[in-house]
Amino acid sequence: MTQTRYSRTRSPEPEKEKTRGGGGAAMRVIVPLQGVVQGRGGLVLGSIIPCALFYFLQFYLKRHRNDRDDQNESNSPGQNPTTRSPSSGQLAELPVLTRNLSRALLSPRSPSGPVSVSGRVGGIVKGADSPFYVGLSRVKEDLYDELGNPNGVIQLGLAENKLALDLVKDWLAENAEEAILGNGKELGISGIATYQPFDGLMEFKAAVAGFMSQVTEKAVSFNPSQVVLTSGATPAIEILSFCLADAGNAFLVPTPYYPGFDRDVKWRTGVEIIHVPCRSADNFNLSIAALDRAFNQAKKRGLKVCGIIITNPSNPVGNLLSRETLYSLLDFAREKNIHIVSNEILAGSTHGNEKFVSMAEIVDLEDVDRKRVHIVYGLSKDLSLPGFRVGVIYSFNEEVLAAAKKLSRFSSISAPTQCLLISMLSDTKFVQTFITINRERLQRMYVQFVAGLKKLGIECIKSSGGFYCWADMSGLISSYSEKGELELWDKLLNIAKVNVTPGSCCHCIEPGWFRFCFATLTEKDIPVVMERIQKISETCKLNS
Repeated sequence: MTQTRYSRTRSPEPEKEKTRGGGGAAMRVIVPLQGVVQGRGGLVLGSIIPCALFYFLQFYLKRHRNDRDDQNESNSPGQNPTTRSPSSGQLAELPVLTRNLSRALLSPRSPSGPVSVSGRVGGIVKGADSPFYVGLSRVKEDLYDELGNPNGVIQLGLAENKLALDLVKDWLAENAEEAILGNGKELGISGIATYQPFDGLMEFKAAVAGFMSQVTEKAVSFNPSQVVLTSGATPAIEILSFCLADAGNAFLVPTPYYPGFDRDVKWRTGVEIIHVPCRSADNFNLSIAALDRAFNQAKKRGLKVCGIIITNPSNPVGNLLSRETLYSLLDFAREKNIHIVSNEILAGSTHGNEKFVSMAEIVDLEDVDRKRVHIVYGLSKDLSLPGFRVGVIYSFNEEVLAAAKKLSRFSSISAPTQCLLISMLSDTKFVQTFITINRERLQRMYVQFVAGLKKLGIECIKSSGGFYCWADMSGLISSYSEKGELELWDKLLNIAKVNVTPGSCCHCIEPGWFRFCFATLTEKDIPVVMERIQKISETCKLNS
């Protein structure tokens, strides 16, 4: 066969061609140095020395390669070097090897350090250092158990309701399998294993809307077509932040507020939060005057305020917004031409005689300004199902609903979860029984817990909703400051082994307030908690 330039036969001529080709490529790098080095001795420094270095390098590389080839041959068992195939010998001398080695040594490019990540990562990681999250992590490491770990940390920092979890457990044990598989119908596996709408099944939207009406005692009839479902209230709040404000814009949020808002509203949207301070002298109730001051201050700073975020019932205080306050909020939003986001995730977790009023009821009665009102809801609190990850956006604004439906692709609820909960929420007897018993147990637990704190000289703001006692422990802090508050928090966590949320995590402007979530306890846990708090209380009083 006629020999071509791609022949794999060994001969001295191709070897020379390779050497000349490689040298020419490298010389194009070195020869221009002649023009760089000027003055006396320029010829020597700019040409002769670099060339000598280049040829020495080529000689070293070639010798090193040959030595390795010889070593490989001697280490190959059962192979005779004299009978080596032409192809195997030539493959060892392919120019790729020499070129890679030369390029690695001659290239000015080299790793300059560890690979970088986005600037957002630092802010997110730093945010996890808040005492709120530190306390939650501490509990995971050493969770209290009456029998298994009696000296562990008692969880009072997580807004989780376990008081009626037995009712949910009983219903699931009896109905879960049939609920998920469609009662043996053909829907079965095709209904849970195939793609479904990201914003939720219409049947599930109807079931959730019906449940929302029940927790408001039929005061509002919620329309399923105005519902967008998400995997929890957190993405619901974030989606609304995307839809209502641009990066650099802001929301007014009354303080103290749920610590997670800093994460939910700000992390990925670039939206800011303007604090609206509420004070103990007013039982931490929201005033329109405080909203107006915060709005004007933001305007002076060049911030565009796009809306107000309220939580009703309040977290962490536990108070309810009155009908008059809701009307005033709507008037304020109309005057400033901004939105209202009403977080009503605890609407069904009220206790006592005070009645909950939804912002949807106010809008229904007013029949104006509907497009500026948006409601956040979920099943984590009122149905004791935080692990099921079900959140709700209920909006009167068609543009917001259209955008939210598309954004829900990043936070959709699994089809099996939806099928299961359709069946649960459609069981009207179970739902009504659950709501009634849950409220009774919340009220009983709240009364006992507040009484226990009162015996220790710790007063709480009157609460009518949620799982919280908002307690004034300012008499136990070493100094009336955030530092003094956090010192007491540290003692409670690491000495008394009780995890609570310090008010500074909720941006309370008055030091010494703490949030206690009592719905994670059983009644027999209350004396244990009080005994642990009492030890810290006595120590603080002795040192004061």
